[in-house]
Amino acid sequence: MRRWGQKNGDTRAKRAALYGMLVALAFLLSYIETLIPAFFWVPGMKLGLANLVIVMALYLFGWKGGLAISFIRVLLVAFSFTNLFSLYFSLAGAAASLLVMAGLKRGGGFGIIGVSLAGGTAHNIAQLCVAAALLGEGVLYYLPVLLAAGAVTGFCIGLACREILKRLPGMKSRD
Repeated sequence: MRRWGQKNGDTRAKRAALYGMLVALAFLLSYIETLIPAFFWVPGMKLGLANLVIVMALYLFGWKGGLAISFIRVLLVAFSFTNLFSLYFSLAGAAASLLVMAGLKRGGGFGIIGVSLAGGTAHNIAQLCVAAALLGEGVLYYLPVLLAAGAVTGFCIGLACREILKRLPGMKSRD
């Protein structure tokens, strides 16, 4: 199946350049997010701006493209702005989010907004599981707040992604 941006004359170099631009955009959005103070009363809570790029990659290039961009972004951000401890949280959240989003997208019963919403909540649940394993079960009281935050940010990211994809040449609305 051909993905967005693929034509008969596409080269590997062109595809690598597209992936590189998306990795750079995700990295930039992650950096911008580090400049925004933590939200509400939940330590470490973020908007998940870089997930906009991951959801777009999932719809443009499939799960393999989303996985590649997500993994590279997580590594770049961890080595640039955080530490090895944070890498565990990021990898768990990114993997769970992508797994859930790819499964729901493949199932076909959800649009971009629903897929992104589920990805946002899966991300927070996975990170909370890592926190519980490392710090103890006391952190589980964050669950209701993190579920709500993941749903709201996932919805907003999905809405933005849907609108961006509508405006890309050759793309049809997925919702």
